[in-house]
Amino acid sequence: MRDSLLNADDRRDLITSLPSWSVTDTTLERDVTADTFLAAIGWVVEIANAAEAADHHPDIDIRWRKLHLVLSTHDSGGLTQLDVDLAQRIDAIVSG
Repeated sequence: MRDSLLNADDRRDLITSLPSWSVTDTTLERDVTADTFLAAIGWVVEIANAAEAADHHPDIDIRWRKLHLVLSTHDSGGLTQLDVDLAQRIDAIVSG
């Protein structure tokens, strides 16, 4: 089930499969810096569209060109496959 909590082994594996993200028991976190403020806002729009499509929404803090992203499935109380899927989509957005 996509909203079942990931177990400790699954979370440990995320360190390898999502190397740009910090992994805790309940969150995935990543900071990214764009070349310009408008590029950062463009990423936010793309991330928002992906989040809406997945019906799963990250916390996003915008500071000029820097975004701080936090993923957690609050309804489930921690990390689920929804977070992993959105993290992978975010990676594609900010690297493309």
